[in-house]
Amino acid sequence: MNVVFETGGKQYLAAKGDKIQVEKLAGVKGDKLTFDKVLFIAEGTAYKVGKPYIAGATVEAIITKQGRGRKIEVLKYKAKSKYRRKIGHRQAYTEVEITKV
Repeated sequence: MNVVFETGGKQYLAAKGDKIQVEKLAGVKGDKLTFDKVLFIAEGTAYKVGKPYIAGATVEAIITKQGRGRKIEVLKYKAKSKYRRKIGHRQAYTEVEITKV
């Protein structure tokens, strides 16, 4: 069974047992989460589409890790003015394991 759900302004495709990285959520390792903004459910050839969400459908998950992604370097440059800036950024994420759809 595949499901598309929304959290943190993004949509994720998942199935039971998948580990996915979502936008940073409050909690520690082992906490249980419930995502209720389910957009799409597919089981074999049968499927349900929400308008915009499917009523009563939830996705349950357990937090497995809180982390930060790899560093991204941002460079700013303006010609003829000796202006250069180098900035680094690491995006925070929460890794969750889907336990129930």
